Amino acid sequence: MITNFEYVQKILQQILDSYYFLQNLKDQTGDLQIIKKELLKITGFFNVLQIKIGTESYQTHDLLDLKSKINSYSENYYFVKEIDTMSSLYSTDKDRIKNMRLKVLESFQDKRLIDTMNELMEK
Repeated sequence: MITNFEYVQKILQQILDSYYFLQNLKDQTGDLQIIKKELLKITGFFNVLQIKIGTESYQTHDLLDLKSKINSYSENYYFVKEIDTMSSLYSTDKDRIKNMRLKVLESFQDKRLIDTMNELMEK
């Protein structure tokens, strides 16, 4: 049986896998849909973490800090609508695809969200 912290780490690993996958995209035609898919996956995992960390058995200082950063991310960033708009207009423009990908990756740097996830994985 896995502990609560191991459960959170497994979810974090899936988020980080998607993040690093986005980092390694080559900004080709069709990548906007891949970015959208990975973002939706990450957002779903964030929702699971927000719910889980809200329960008593998951409330440690590290996890509560992570939850506040996830809440901030969820309130401030939502790229899916913008990606949908871009897909119909600029799906073959490599520079716009690259810019969108970099903006998405940059958003995970806000409040050191990605760093916090990496630190929790190392524990």
